Amino acid sequence: MFTVLSLLLLAGAHSATARTHSLKYFYTASSQVPNFPEFVAVGLIDEVQMFHYDSNTKKAEPKQDWMLSTTDSQYWESQTQYYLDKQQVYKNHIEIAKERFNKTGALHIIQQMLGCEWDDETGEVNGFKQYGYDGEDFISLDLETETWIAPTPQSFITKLKMEQDKTFIARSKNYLLEECPSWLKKFLEQGRSSLLRTELPRISLLQKSPSSPVSCYATGFFPDSAMLFWRKDGEEHYEDVYLGEVLPNHDGTFQMSADLNVSLISPEDWRRYDCVFQISGVKEDIVTKLDKDSVESNREKPISVTTIIIIIIIIAAVVAHAVVIGLIVYRRKKAQCTSLPVNDPGASELLRSDDGGSNSPSETSS
Repeated sequence: MFTVLSLLLLAGAHSATARTHSLKYFYTASSQVPNFPEFVAVGLIDEVQMFHYDSNTKKAEPKQDWMLSTTDSQYWESQTQYYLDKQQVYKNHIEIAKERFNKTGALHIIQQMLGCEWDDETGEVNGFKQYGYDGEDFISLDLETETWIAPTPQSFITKLKMEQDKTFIARSKNYLLEECPSWLKKFLEQGRSSLLRTELPRISLLQKSPSSPVSCYATGFFPDSAMLFWRKDGEEHYEDVYLGEVLPNHDGTFQMSADLNVSLISPEDWRRYDCVFQISGVKEDIVTKLDKDSVESNREKPISVTTIIIIIIIIAAVVAHAVVIGLIVYRRKKAQCTSLPVNDPGASELLRSDDGGSNSPSETSS
């Protein structure tokens, strides 16, 4: 994915001890990208998509039920018109960028990410506004210094032009630090039952083979402001630990994992380790002890004596059943053979063999 998307993920990382809410907007404009709209706008609140617009449908649409119940048709008509205008603006941006980078034709992409974060405990507010071009950071706004950060010579030209417009910087700062947090709080209240809920995870310890790391896997939790880590003797342990990213599930919940390399840990020391899950809004940690009996693995397990006895009983029952069926079939066939009708074409030969194979003319004529 593009660098600006990676930055968004970093911006969303925070401690599970504080609930930080976010409102983020993505604008993506592209040229000559197969099977992809020229312009897409997406809005997310606490990483949950709340609306979508693209140049194919030319329509702003809600993605959550609570957005439908708290807004009217006029709201969505105004949003549609707003993004129709944005679509044209970004189309012009791409043409300007092509000239700036001396690139014509081919595939090009411009992205903007803007929004704000609000800590519901401290009240602290942060805002961000940044652009990317063809997968690289292009320019971003520093709200403290009220200047633009330009990492490339081409974006430095944009920096000089944008910093001359003090009114634009003032408007951007006001939106990011005042209007955006206001909308964020409003949306949180509208979607309270969904956005402010807490769902605890299912925790599993998984291991592919005896030499593989043990993965502490948590899934089905909400919100995404959670932490998962290993402890040794009650202290946080980071050596030989790989922490995975928080990933979305199809049902709107999240999942994550933390892998512990156990290849150098003796079996008797396993009990010294445990996996800890923390999530904002819940004071008590979910602790899972590292124990061989609780680790789910793909490796073959030894068959117990009880299992062997059960298998033997099942096999014996099957064999006995087969013998009974075979005996019944045999008896039925024998009965059929001794009661064949005399006029059956094969009956005379069978009867002859039974009485010694007599060839008497009187018998054959009868």
